[in-house]
Amino acid sequence: MKERYYLVREDILPDAVIKTLQVKQLLASGDVKTVNEAVARVGLSRSAFYKYKDGIHLLNQIERESIVTISFDLEHRSGILSKVLGLIAGSGGNVLTINQSIPLQGKANVVISVETSRLTEELDEIIKMLQGTPGVRKTEIVGQG
Repeated sequence: MKERYYLVREDILPDAVIKTLQVKQLLASGDVKTVNEAVARVGLSRSAFYKYKDGIHLLNQIERESIVTISFDLEHRSGILSKVLGLIAGSGGNVLTINQSIPLQGKANVVISVETSRLTEELDEIIKMLQGTPGVRKTEIVGQG
């Protein structure tokens, strides 16, 4: 089942959900060292924290956590990189960086970082489309975060 997300105003969220986010922020900032210390500071039970921790994120954190790095081996022919970029953009991906090696023996390695929070298709399906593109010899996800 595909996850569904909602944009909800903070003042209508239950206290346990808001406090869970506060615990995550304390841990991320280094102000506390353990979950026990963080939940005690905000007045939340450990069980409530673990119940909600994977379901609450600040909006800007979700976007930062949805970057994928893809490595390609492309044939050295005009327009292939353009086709790859067009497929990514057409699927809702936002290209952040492109690094390309000098073509050797008829192929070049290209590494692209893509922000994926607005994809209109599953990442696996996009990778399959890219692999099936003429001139794309190899496609591999090398980083995700």
